[in-house]
Amino acid sequence: MSEQIISSRGRTWFEVLSAGGTKIAGLAGSVLAADKLIGSMPARLIAIVPDAANRFPRAARGEVGLLEGWNVARVVREVIAADQDQTTKRAIIAIVDVPSQAYGRREEAYGIHQALAAAGGAYASARLAGHPVVALIVGKAMSGGFLAHGYQANRLIAFNDPGVVVHAMNKAAAARITLRSVEELEALAEKVPPMAYDIRNYATLGLLWKLIDISAPECPSNADLATAQDALLAAIADIAQSPRDLSGRLHAKNRQASRHVRELLRAQWQ
Repeated sequence: MSEQIISSRGRTWFEVLSAGGTKIAGLAGSVLAADKLIGSMPARLIAIVPDAANRFPRAARGEVGLLEGWNVARVVREVIAADQDQTTKRAIIAIVDVPSQAYGRREEAYGIHQALAAAGGAYASARLAGHPVVALIVGKAMSGGFLAHGYQANRLIAFNDPGVVVHAMNKAAAARITLRSVEELEALAEKVPPMAYDIRNYATLGLLWKLIDISAPECPSNADLATAQDALLAAIADIAQSPRDLSGRLHAKNRQASRHVRELLRAQWQ
């Protein structure tokens, strides 16, 4: 089957950020990885992109499926193993533009839960091993796709742009589950931040480290590239001064209930 390159924000930003770096060969067509200096910091960049020739059609549009989960786990684990005796650990940059996990009978039969857990577990292991892990959300960050690719990062950075969407499920599915119309769901989202899809509401939940303004997310300028690189370097520097866990995500004003529940659980378990 001839290769058909499908454009996406994930592919675009992988290409501009990894330009001049060393591409990692032997991966599924839907997984891109490269080693590149970000400023003076060595980093491995990883993206999941659409692949029309994907042997699993449910993952042809950039979804995270079997091949994607195992391949991401591989390229992350390679970095952990290679740097285990190094004082300075390479940064790992997850470029996030994933519409979902791949839904399909074959995916379920062949253990998509294990593939996605392998990817998420690899990112968490890298973070705990001292690698600065940063997720750069350039497009969609949806459902299990985001959990497997990016959510375990020390820092989450997102473009302040309407094309950036973060949620547990798409609007049509959420409307069916909640027995509402899409219009009713959108009205509710204006009052309840966790129900919203836009990145500004998501930022109020305390999970994002930074929102950055990019003038042309689909076709980045040199200035846009510099803005993204500066944000990545700032995140890496901040990670070096912080614990390796994700406790920093609990400090936003809309996380009071989360903090209270954790305090009650901690008191019961002591």
